[in-house]
Amino acid sequence: METRVLGTQGLCVSALGLGCMGMSEFYGSTDDARSIATIRRALDLGVNFLDTADMYGRGHNEKLLGRAVQGRRDQAVLATKFGVVRPDDALESRRLDGSPAYVRAACEASLRRLGVEVIDLYYLHRADPDTPIEDTVGAMAGLVQQGKVRFLGLSEVDPATLRRAQAVHPISVLQTECSLWTRDVEAGILAACRELGIGFAAYSPLGRGFLTGRIRSTTDLEKGDYRRFYFPRLAGENLERNLEIVRGLEAMAADKGCTPAQLALAWVLAQGPDVVPIAGTRRIPYLEENLAALEISLAPEDLARLDRIAPPGAAHGPRYPDEPAASATRAAPHRQA
Repeated sequence: METRVLGTQGLCVSALGLGCMGMSEFYGSTDDARSIATIRRALDLGVNFLDTADMYGRGHNEKLLGRAVQGRRDQAVLATKFGVVRPDDALESRRLDGSPAYVRAACEASLRRLGVEVIDLYYLHRADPDTPIEDTVGAMAGLVQQGKVRFLGLSEVDPATLRRAQAVHPISVLQTECSLWTRDVEAGILAACRELGIGFAAYSPLGRGFLTGRIRSTTDLEKGDYRRFYFPRLAGENLERNLEIVRGLEAMAADKGCTPAQLALAWVLAQGPDVVPIAGTRRIPYLEENLAALEISLAPEDLARLDRIAPPGAAHGPRYPDEPAASATRAAPHRQA
């Protein structure tokens, strides 16, 4: 398995990560046994970078991941997140908390659910506008000093916030959405990461499954699937126009003898050796399909063709309901990933 180093503190992970969120909620029905089998198959294949968060399934996802790596802890790099508080399942009741007291309490709870003594990578899931980033990261640094966390990460912050955080304690990874239909990070955040020596983890590298070509309509999704009603890019006219991107991907994938998903992942991988896509799946066949993207080499002419198929800003509709279509990367209290 190809590995990549994220940050300058020594965090080494598989070149492709496994996103575990959908194993607990958001994307339709779940099956713990199937999900655990998928995680263990990932470990068998050398995928060690496993991504979760305390809010996924309100703790269920961390417990699931803990069960899956039991007896194989040394093979896994466990990344979890805190900061989005869910008192119940209602979207509108979510809030952000980056206060030092909450940092410490959230970490203890995640350690218990995961069943481990140390978290490899601990992310602030979203910045709390009511708590200075210096205070949050200062408390996270305390966890490193106590041996409860190895490396620190942030998610969905802007370059200025990233620099302020880095001044308090080294940040190893920034995780932000990035794919062929979400290229906002090219406007400055990737450059800031490289300036500061911070690695980049790309979540939703397959556009929440849309870039696989398997979603032609929201009716293709289960009734309980979050994507049926929440994401503007998958609604109405936006979806119809975004299918043009998928059709372009499908044509190019056919020419290259791969699947659209593999081509989309290969594009993210080609963004640099400091970039690792976190591809989520609950099924072993899709895991193995995704891993084949590591074998795809994209020549300059391939990248140019992809730029024509999906240039920055090509996607119709905003990422989230509360966000302008051409927004910069910033925090939002109710987003998951």
